[in-house]
Amino acid sequence: MNRETSIYNSDTLVVVDRARQRRLLIIAAAVLLALIVGITALVMTRNAAQRQQAAASAGAGQVPTVTIIVPGSSQMARTISASGPLAAKRDQPIGIAGSGGRVIRVLVDAGTWVHAGQVLAVIDRSVQAQQFAQMAAQVDSARANAALAQSNYERAVALQGRGFVSKAEIDSKKATRDAAYAQVRVAQAQLSSMRAEIGRLNVVAPASGLILARSVEVGQVVGAGSPALFRLAEGGQMEMRAQLAQQDLALVHVGIPASVTPVGSGRTLSGQVWQVAPVIDPESRLGDVRIAVPYDPSMRPGGFAEAKITAGTTTAPMLPQSAVLSDDRGNYVYIINARNQVERRDIKIGTVNDTGVTIASGISGNEAVVLSAGPFLNPGQKVSPKRQAA
Repeated sequence: MNRETSIYNSDTLVVVDRARQRRLLIIAAAVLLALIVGITALVMTRNAAQRQQAAASAGAGQVPTVTIIVPGSSQMARTISASGPLAAKRDQPIGIAGSGGRVIRVLVDAGTWVHAGQVLAVIDRSVQAQQFAQMAAQVDSARANAALAQSNYERAVALQGRGFVSKAEIDSKKATRDAAYAQVRVAQAQLSSMRAEIGRLNVVAPASGLILARSVEVGQVVGAGSPALFRLAEGGQMEMRAQLAQQDLALVHVGIPASVTPVGSGRTLSGQVWQVAPVIDPESRLGDVRIAVPYDPSMRPGGFAEAKITAGTTTAPMLPQSAVLSDDRGNYVYIINARNQVERRDIKIGTVNDTGVTIASGISGNEAVVLSAGPFLNPGQKVSPKRQAA
């Protein structure tokens, strides 16, 4: 029995050793698998970081190339831009000069050219015509009385030599004759006054020019207190009334040339400054400049126009239009500094024409200005500048 017990214990120990070995193998395999997984993850993370670093290094090395221009400065005409309304240079209201009455004819309309003294409208004169005929008859009556008084005086003078008429009677006849002649002159003056009054019933043009507006119709009753019946632009001359800032107003004087372009019209008309305001508005700090322009169908009073006033010469840089950008902050250009970085520079534009854009202020002309591709750049960006001749 002891022997059987010993054999049993030996078999049990062998079974236990085999189970322990199996567990150790499983644990070792699990540890080895975890180690392999960790090493694989570490390697992949390191490779990804290296790829990102390489991509960043490659991106940093791709510096864009931009074309720049150094414009310098050149002497050119100083041009001041302005805008303002159009109006007649001399806008003359025309009203009724006489006592007035009912309008029976209107001979012109707005847009009609007239000459000085031309009849524009006719007022009914039937009553005045009767008064004129009455006064003409009074003149004839006065002349007849004067002729009779002259005959009586002459007969009295002839009889005085014979002693039939006294000197006192002669003096009386002479006074009667003189009074009759005076009455003739009074009647003639009254007749001339009525003739002039009838003439004033015609509404006439005070000067040659263009009728701008008509405010009267046939059948309308007008009088001395009525509003203007017509408006006349004397000589058809027009003007643009521009407002300039104080610093620009100091450069403008009477007689300098200017070009005016009505809004909506492709025509540019030549004119000249004929009046500069002697005072400046204390609130707006602006002063009026009036530019005279010959008549043109595109010049309509009440409209709006743009003007360019040539005020001497100035020295300023000029850039191609592709170099000038704008946004809600205003006009600007991009320049390249000494570190080959992009910088924004705000500018003020002078004149714009087919040659380019004159820069009134903001750059001196010695800067390296980006010629184009400005919208694709950002301030502070590193670039590789390529210079182009101005």
